[in-house]
Amino acid sequence: MTDEPSRRVHYREPQQARSAAMLARVLQAAEELVSSAGLEEMTITGVAERAGVSVGSIYRRFEGKEQLISALTERMLEQREEYLAEQLRSAEPSLLGVLNAYAHALLRSFAGTSGLFPELLRARGTGAPDRGALTITRIHRLLLEAAAPYADRIRRSDPGAALDTTARAVLGACFHNSVRPDRFTDEASLSRYADELSDMAIAYLLTPDRPR
Repeated sequence: MTDEPSRRVHYREPQQARSAAMLARVLQAAEELVSSAGLEEMTITGVAERAGVSVGSIYRRFEGKEQLISALTERMLEQREEYLAEQLRSAEPSLLGVLNAYAHALLRSFAGTSGLFPELLRARGTGAPDRGALTITRIHRLLLEAAAPYADRIRRSDPGAALDTTARAVLGACFHNSVRPDRFTDEASLSRYADELSDMAIAYLLTPDRPR
């Protein structure tokens, strides 16, 4: 994995609790509008009405819709990083427990977003890949840290590389589920799919390398 890309601020950060609360309402309203109506239909006016704030108050913090989209993407990615970290901290203390928590947390963090993330990342332009790479790097490190106490159980010749492969495969499967038209949405299906992903991951990690 590469070093973390530098993080850039795309809007005026709030300095007071009241401003932070207002920003949270604005971003929540923007997420709800994008989820229900799509990115093209989201407007500053619509966000202001839904958040219960003035249009002017939004423009005092954002230069326009593009910066609002950047802030929304940042918020959603950070929330998912925090959720994953929390779930891994409370995982059952075993390699399977860590992988199970990782698969379940990732799958649920993307469930319900449909095609929202791809749309947001495309709309952000050139900065989007960097921010996406930052989230992947952080998620990768979270899994490595959580799995480190149980690395001696991994039977692959390079445990670090094997965990990297596992992290990428599970992340890709969870993201794919969020954008496919027949994605799993109900709790039972999500839980079953997450169990299958963690079962495949543990089977790979506990299987020695094939002869070369």
